[in-house]
Amino acid sequence: MLSEFFARHDRVVRMVLTRVRGSSPRNVGTEMFVAPTGQWGTLGGGQLEYRAIQRAREMFDNCEVSAALDIPLGPEIGQCCGGRVELALNRMGHGDKREAISRATARRDAQPHVYIMGAGHVGRALAELLQHLPVRTIIVDPRKEELALCRSAVETRLTPIPEFEVDRAPPGSAFVVLTHDHALDFLVTSAALARKDAAYVGMIGSVTKRAKFRNWCRTQCDGLSIDTLICPIGASGSRDKRPGVIAAFVAAEVIAKLTSETAATTPQGNKDRSGRGRQQNAEIRQTRI
Repeated sequence: MLSEFFARHDRVVRMVLTRVRGSSPRNVGTEMFVAPTGQWGTLGGGQLEYRAIQRAREMFDNCEVSAALDIPLGPEIGQCCGGRVELALNRMGHGDKREAISRATARRDAQPHVYIMGAGHVGRALAELLQHLPVRTIIVDPRKEELALCRSAVETRLTPIPEFEVDRAPPGSAFVVLTHDHALDFLVTSAALARKDAAYVGMIGSVTKRAKFRNWCRTQCDGLSIDTLICPIGASGSRDKRPGVIAAFVAAEVIAKLTSETAATTPQGNKDRSGRGRQQNAEIRQTRI
């Protein structure tokens, strides 16, 4: 946490990329914070970051308040990006630190939500990977004992009706469905697809399971389209069925979707969708496939 970094270090320089020409390891606005004996964040590593940190620490030695850098990312510094970046370096006061924490909090709150619907072996392995990525991960399961096995730094939710968590999710969320029950998989996946604003909907299974789900949607969900559904999930890279391997490919799949320019971002009417979705799911639960 940035606030913890500031609590440990009184003297801090904020470095920010103010201009990028050509190729660069990070974008304009990227921040990094440097103290005499520590640092938080990254400018992308390599010689760029090394030189920027070195210059920031010179500011402490020289009692400088501000500085600027204009660095070519080519043979001159042994970095092959080929672009050029400009950075502003400024010593931070208490007000600057409060503003930086506020920005970091806003970025964290704006992170896309990833819902892992099922806390079994693959679900827990996926949570282990996603905890390190810029997403807010929520793992959902009706089984208390399975949720208790999750040791990752993610949010856990115990609920007897997981599809209601789908209904409550913010627009642009990702849903990875891998529960312990095919019937529950169908219910949760149909709820996610019915939103029409999810960035990613994936269901564990096979080509046969996808075909069965398509037929089920035609009869039970008013012909709900499954064209955007990813099923099987994580199947593009390997036939290995170990939970950790599947989770690695699914994590890559989800992050690629969330960070693409085509990720769904247009919110639908939550109130209308919620009411209709809950009524439909209540009716479907009575049939239990």
